[in-house]
Amino acid sequence: MAKQGQTGQQDLEGLTAAVTEAAKTSPAAKGLPPVHLWNPPFCGDLDMRIASDGTWFYLGTPIGRPALVRLFSTILKREDGKHFLVTPVEKVGIRVDDAPFLAVEMTKETDDRGRLLRFRTNVDDWVACDSAHRLRFEAAADDGLTPYLHVRADLWAKVTRALYYDLVDMGEERVVDGRPMFGIESGGEFFAMADAEQVRGAL
Repeated sequence: MAKQGQTGQQDLEGLTAAVTEAAKTSPAAKGLPPVHLWNPPFCGDLDMRIASDGTWFYLGTPIGRPALVRLFSTILKREDGKHFLVTPVEKVGIRVDDAPFLAVEMTKETDDRGRLLRFRTNVDDWVACDSAHRLRFEAAADDGLTPYLHVRADLWAKVTRALYYDLVDMGEERVVDGRPMFGIESGGEFFAMADAEQVRGAL
């Protein structure tokens, strides 16, 4: 997969072939590969990077095939703060500038818990925001907030700025642990963004 003496293109082709074969033979072939069950030996780092805007690069060049990006995204794994691509027999490290996914679309639905927000990622996974797939908010460089959505395992999607504004528009104040907080409800859960007074001063 990432052996010495191979060209970069051969590495990429080898990885693609390995992932495709793993998907065919996996019991979860119709869904995501069971990467949590795979613990192959580490085979070194691959010159692959996921930029903060969601673009995948290989040897410094964007990967222009969405289907290939989608394929690689299904074998992503995060361990000890580092990201890897894994197959049943090999594991290679890659760089991720921020989060490996972007949340690029949002729909609002209603179920027995009330409002349910669903997010589509840049690799066409749909994720329902609830207690199993939480929203978290981190301080941004511009003194605002950057939301992240839990996709699976220890993998997160950064919510785009446009969707962040939509979340703010839907936000409300609630008392959490005795403190007034501003946040968003989805799937029967309340996800606090920030102290309510702090938000009032910023809006």
